[in-house]
Amino acid sequence: MKARVHVMLKDGVLDPQGEAVRHALGAMGFGGVGGVRQGKVIELDLDAADEATARAEVEKMCEGLLANTVIERYEIEVSA
Repeated sequence: MKARVHVMLKDGVLDPQGEAVRHALGAMGFGGVGGVRQGKVIELDLDAADEATARAEVEKMCEGLLANTVIERYEIEVSA
């Protein structure tokens, strides 16, 4: 099984990296960009019996290490 985790800052949390990207895009002539949020994608290869087991394991990984749940949210995708 493969899992992909998308981690992003929660709404309302300042994103200085996103703001730097927005500013740089404006300087490059892309003036129509009103806001940028930057995050990370984590891809995992898993030995799991089924999708539900894989999802539960990845959820534990996110809560324990992959995301700072105080300021970040995450979404999990699981595929065979």
